[in-house]
Amino acid sequence: MERGLAIITGADGGMGMEETLEVAKAGYHVIMACYSYKKAESKCNAIIKESGNKNVEIMQIDLSNLSNVASFADRLIERGEQIDLLMNNAGTMGTGKHYTVDDLEHTVSVNYVGPYLLTRKLLPLMHRGSRIVNMSSCSYVIGKLSFPEFFTEGRKGFWQRILVYANTKKAITLFTLELAEHLKDKGIMVNAADPWIVNTEIIRMQMFFDPLTDIFFRPFINTPRQGADTAIRLLLDDECANRTGTFCRSGKPVKLSKKMTNHPQKTELWNLTEDIVKTWL
Repeated sequence: MERGLAIITGADGGMGMEETLEVAKAGYHVIMACYSYKKAESKCNAIIKESGNKNVEIMQIDLSNLSNVASFADRLIERGEQIDLLMNNAGTMGTGKHYTVDDLEHTVSVNYVGPYLLTRKLLPLMHRGSRIVNMSSCSYVIGKLSFPEFFTEGRKGFWQRILVYANTKKAITLFTLELAEHLKDKGIMVNAADPWIVNTEIIRMQMFFDPLTDIFFRPFINTPRQGADTAIRLLLDDECANRTGTFCRSGKPVKLSKKMTNHPQKTELWNLTEDIVKTWL
């Protein structure tokens, strides 16, 4: 079976590398969508060598800059290749409040608005059987969205990195559910993957207790490969080919509460985000 195009954001990170390697092994033409081309070069070469797939390339993307995201998508649209797989893997947990050129809170842009715009722009290149996987997190359960503060400040009230991160993961999960509904008649599968707690640099707090965290906490959490496993299954396994609108952990759908599946802010979030990205759509 001839494989098509796969796009993986944050492909040079811990879980992104694992996802990229498995997708490359499966024979796809892979685009590693990375913030730093230079940083990704050696990792791309390593993936080509290990997978035996020479059809792996790097394209630069900055999810904190919506014009850059749109330009990335426009380059792919100009190429005209059909997209089989889109893995919205890139994520961040900021150590302080920062604003983007679009006047969005930085973590919100990288974890949610940027991936939203990228996905919406690339939909015309997808077809029946294409798969979209959004990297979520178990932390979504403590997320609480207040508008318009979510977009501009990360949350209502004081800024706190874990709570802002949780808000972005709630947003990407609600986006997954809403997008799945929009695309169900087109046969494009949309799912969210929960990696659980993973041993990557994202969990560093830049605090005095980080060395103790490394000693006592990191040995007991998921490796990047373990964290990426659910996303890899959603991208590649035959049994997931017709799965859509699910939140998955350990390779299996997790039953979400009706409060989440019928969340009163789901459509509101979609509409507000559409308004933010409309310039580039």
